Amino acid sequence: MISAVQRSLDSIREKVVCGERLSSKESESLWDDSVDLHELGELANLVRERKNGDAGYYNINTHLNPTNVCVYRCSFCAFRADLRDDRGYWMTDEQILQRGQEAVDAGSTEMHIVGGLHHQKKYDAYLNIIQILHETYPSLHLKAWTPVEINWFCHLTKRSIKDILSEMKSAGLGSLPGGGAEIFHPEVRSKICEHKADTKEWFEIHRIAHSLGLRSNATMLYGSLENAYHRTDHLIRLRDLQDETGGFQTFIPLAFHPDNTRLSHIPKPSAAMSLRTMAISRLVLDNFDHMKAYWIMLGLGTAQTALAYGADDIDGTVRHELIYHDAGAETPEILTVDKIKNLIREAGREPIERDTLYRRVDRNGHLWESGEAIVTA
Repeated sequence: MISAVQRSLDSIREKVVCGERLSSKESESLWDDSVDLHELGELANLVRERKNGDAGYYNINTHLNPTNVCVYRCSFCAFRADLRDDRGYWMTDEQILQRGQEAVDAGSTEMHIVGGLHHQKKYDAYLNIIQILHETYPSLHLKAWTPVEINWFCHLTKRSIKDILSEMKSAGLGSLPGGGAEIFHPEVRSKICEHKADTKEWFEIHRIAHSLGLRSNATMLYGSLENAYHRTDHLIRLRDLQDETGGFQTFIPLAFHPDNTRLSHIPKPSAAMSLRTMAISRLVLDNFDHMKAYWIMLGLGTAQTALAYGADDIDGTVRHELIYHDAGAETPEILTVDKIKNLIREAGREPIERDTLYRRVDRNGHLWESGEAIVTA
């Protein structure tokens, strides 16, 4: 006798095969442990290959966290420090430019810039980071500032979101990362990050960024205090904004790391949970082109396996990542390109180096898209 769960999965399979959108109710049902993970992965892989074939994307990137001093005290964060904490720091212009030189010397095409909201620094100090990096290293794509930071800049200056984003873009900002999303539903958000930019502000900042021609990423922090309903709600909200603007490039599920946080009593999400999250995200977010398995948080083995559960991107070399390592991530602090390529090949995928905008990078000196050179690197 066929169970209700199997009948539901069969119905969902038919919709996925036909390219039809899943409802909220159908999406939420997939979080039930009785839904076979490998069947779910098979469906997600179908969508993944439909969109991206056998491509396994990666990039050569460097992280810059200009400060860990932060006005907020989010319960899930192990990175932040108080103003007088011995751990607290603010990077000088010299240190920032040194990091930029290191990035260029390593062949990076991207610098990922996020950090704390320092009590005593003005907006111009953050704008200066973008200006000096772009002026000195114009070849680096600067992916910087989550909506939490943009919201803080608006608070400091009493200026509009559009003004701040426009000025940052003129200074050299290339795109926005997806951080600060955490979980959108207020039942969870009010408990893990109650004071920082709320869901409405997060969406409005991405909406305006997209209207200005800035692409952005999106994330979801899973494995803290949320449940299946909250995760589904999060994904559906992202899908709705993507329908509206088309400005999101990739979605990155972020596994909660509890070590050194105020939620340290919560166990880390299992590998099975991470693969289920990736697969469901791939099925629900039918209007997102890419899904990233962020190896820093997932671990190398799970990230590699995720390439068969909906992910088409394994991120990059990730030089100088601090935020998740401070929260207990035990992954390496950097991967070589050869190691990344081997991980992708072992998963049966074709390693393809990309830039931030998912254009193919050819190390002979050109960026490629659809087989045609489009930009000199």
